[in-house]
Amino acid sequence: MAFTPFHRSSRRATTAAVTADPQVVVVQAPETPDAENRIPQGVRTAAGWAWRVLVLGALVWGLGWLMAEFSQVTVPLAISLLLTALLSPLASQLKAWKWPPLAAAGAALLVMVLVIVGIAWGVGATAAKQAPALVEQTVAGFHEFTNWLASGPLAIDQAQLDQWMASLTTWVSESRETLAAAAAAVGASVGHFFAGVAIAAIATFFFLAGGGHMWRGFVRLLPDRYQESTDRASLRGWLSLVSYMRAQVIVSAVDAAGVAIIAAIIGVPMAWALFALTFVVCFVPVVGAIIAGTVATSLALITQGPVAALIMVGGTIAVMWLESHLLQPLLLGRAASLHPLAVLIGIAVGAQLGGIVGALVVIPVMAFAVAFVRSLRGEPAGESEQSKGKD
Repeated sequence: MAFTPFHRSSRRATTAAVTADPQVVVVQAPETPDAENRIPQGVRTAAGWAWRVLVLGALVWGLGWLMAEFSQVTVPLAISLLLTALLSPLASQLKAWKWPPLAAAGAALLVMVLVIVGIAWGVGATAAKQAPALVEQTVAGFHEFTNWLASGPLAIDQAQLDQWMASLTTWVSESRETLAAAAAAVGASVGHFFAGVAIAAIATFFFLAGGGHMWRGFVRLLPDRYQESTDRASLRGWLSLVSYMRAQVIVSAVDAAGVAIIAAIIGVPMAWALFALTFVVCFVPVVGAIIAGTVATSLALITQGPVAALIMVGGTIAVMWLESHLLQPLLLGRAASLHPLAVLIGIAVGAQLGGIVGALVVIPVMAFAVAFVRSLRGEPAGESEQSKGKD
C-alpha cells in the first residue's frame, strides 16, 4: 500500500485514541538481560579493584626501574634527604637564632662532618696505639691455630698446610688478570662512591638552606584546590621522617653500647673503637650488623682465643636480635606511626627488592607515606608528630 497523508492521519488518530482511553494498559516486552547485568556486583567491584591495583603496581615498578637505572643520582639524593631530616632540627634552631639560611645549613653540615671525622680519628688513634700488641697477638694466634690444626681432631700436618699454601700461591700467580679486573672494578666503585658522597653533601646543604622554598615552588605547580592540603600533608610526613631519624640514632647507640660492653667484659681491645664502628654501620640495616659482628668476633678470636670469639658471637647475635625484633620495631614504629609488624615486613621487603639501599630507605618512605595519607584523610597527628610540631 502506498503511503498517503490519509493513512498517516488515521494512524495518528488511532494512537491518540488508545492513549486517551484510561482502560488501556500498555505492557512492554521484557528486556533481555545483557552481560553486564548478569555479572554479580561483587565480581564487578573486585574486577575494578584488580585493574586499579595492577595499574598502581605497574607504576611503582616503573618508578623503581627508573630509579635503579639512575641509581648514581637517586641513591645520593635519597641519602641526602635522610641526612636533611637528621640535621634539620639543628639548622632550624640556628635559623631561629637569626642565622642566615646558608650559614645555618653550612654549620649543621660542618657539625656532622666533625662528628664523623672525630669518630674516624678516635678509631684510628686507638688502632695505631694498640697496633704493635695486636700484631704480636695476631702472629701468636695464627701459630696457635696452626698447632691446633696439627694436634687437634682434624690432624692436619705441616706438609698439608705447606701444600695448601703452595696451591694458593699458584692460583694467585695464574689469576693475575682476573684479580686485576676485580681491582679495577673495585676502583671504579670507589670512584662512584666518592662521587655519590659529593652529590649527597651538596644536596644536603641546599636542602637545609632552602628545602622549604623548593617544596613550596613545586606545590605551586599543582591546581589551586590541592595546594593547601598537599602542603599540609607533606609537612606532617616530613615531621614523621624527622622523628624516625631521631629514633634511628637511639637504636644505633644502643647497639653500639651493647657490643662495646660485651667486648670490654671479655677483655677484647679497642672497645671504644668497636662502639664507634658499630654506631656508624648500624645505620645500614642487616649489613651493618654483620660488619660490626665480624670485626668484633675477629678481634676476640685474635686476642682472646676461640672461646672468647664464641662468646662475642653469641653476645652480638643477642644484641642484634633484640634490636631487630624489639627495639627497632617499637622505637622506629612509634616514631613513624607504624605497627612493629609493618616495620619488620617493610625491612624484609625493602631488602628483597632493593638490597642495602632498599632496606635503608623503605621505613622512612613508609613513615612519610603513612603520615601524608593520614593528613589527607583528616586524621589527627600522633604523639611524636605533635611533639615535633611544637619545636
